[in-house]
Amino acid sequence: MSGNVRIKICGITHPDDAVAAVEAGADLIGLNFVPTSRRRIDPNRAAAICQAVEGSGVERVAVFQDQGWDEIERVLRRAEFERVQLHGSETEEEVELVELPVIKALPGADLELAEQYPGSMLLLDHPSEGGGRGNTWDWSEASALIEIGLDVILAGGLNPENVAQAIDGVGDIAPWGVDVATGVEGDDLRKDPGRMKAFVEAVRQAEEPPLPPESP
Repeated sequence: MSGNVRIKICGITHPDDAVAAVEAGADLIGLNFVPTSRRRIDPNRAAAICQAVEGSGVERVAVFQDQGWDEIERVLRRAEFERVQLHGSETEEEVELVELPVIKALPGADLELAEQYPGSMLLLDHPSEGGGRGNTWDWSEASALIEIGLDVILAGGLNPENVAQAIDGVGDIAPWGVDVATGVEGDDLRKDPGRMKAFVEAVRQAEEPPLPPESP
């Protein structure tokens, strides 16, 4: 909230982790409803997490993948969300069914595919390995989409140690945001407060302009 690059911490599974993410400086948190995900939560847990950060200013994002509209609507009725993230092969027509702002996840920086979702924020993940696995890729490829004015969130293997490199790699125009899950977790999939704070600090430091050279 204090910088230009928004920070999304995804795969929140516990209310305490959501509160810690807010305290660390996150702008968005992601709650996962994908059936095959290790971080999947049920609507009751989602409602508790969303309530824990009510009024904090953080945006709550519901994450789905190739799920029917009835299932999506059932979740959205149970908890308050500001955005929906679609992580599968959803069509533009399916995306348009969602009334909330949509983040559409894409494999890599595929311009032709990106152009199919003109009204969506784009989350660019690993080109072949999918999301939530902590696999890095060449984030600099996203620069082509950023330069033509698309709102892009970088994802895929980001952590406190490499997020500054990812931001620097896209050039002079920073991405709209960055997304992290595995990179700030412990072995139990719970978010580590120290690593979340370190991730936020790394992003904010990457945003700072370089110091001018010292006078001779």
